[in-house]
Amino acid sequence: MEFPWESETGCCPRFDPGPWQEKEVVWKDKLFIKDRVRTFFYMPLGFGKVMVRNLAKIDKAGAFTDEPLGLSDHTSKWNMDLYIAVSKEVPDAENVRLSGTYLCKVFEGPYKDTGKWCKEMQQWVESAGKTIKKWFMFYTTCPRCAKAYGKNYTVILAQV
Repeated sequence: MEFPWESETGCCPRFDPGPWQEKEVVWKDKLFIKDRVRTFFYMPLGFGKVMVRNLAKIDKAGAFTDEPLGLSDHTSKWNMDLYIAVSKEVPDAENVRLSGTYLCKVFEGPYKDTGKWCKEMQQWVESAGKTIKKWFMFYTTCPRCAKAYGKNYTVILAQV
C-alpha cells in the first residue's frame, strides 16, 4: 500500500501540532468512511486490524487525502466509532459527511492522561463561552510511530 504522504517510518507521517493547537475548524460535508472498533473500558481492541481493513479500501478506491485524519468517537466503554477522512466516496464502506464548528486542542503524552486532557479541554471550551455537543479524538500516530518520533500527540476536537 502506498500512502500519498511523506513518512520517515513508512507509516504515519510526523505530526505538526501547529495547525491544530487551539484552533477553530469549520467543516461542511467533510467526507469520511465510518467503521466501529470494539473497546474494553474505552481501550480499543483490534484497532490495527480495523485500520488496515479500511486503509485497503481507501487505497483500492484511490481515495487517500493529502494528510491523514482519523477521528475516534468513544460512544461507550465498549464501542468506538472510527471516522477516516477520504477524498471521494469509497465502495463497500459507510461513507458519511461531517459538518460543524470544532474547537481543537493538542495534547502530548501517554493515553492514560486522556481523562485529564478532557477536563482541560472542557475548561478551555467553556472559557470561550461555548458548549461541547460532541467529542472526537484524533490519535495522530500509531504507537510504533509515536515511539519512533518520541512524541505521542492527540488532538481533541470539540463540536460546539
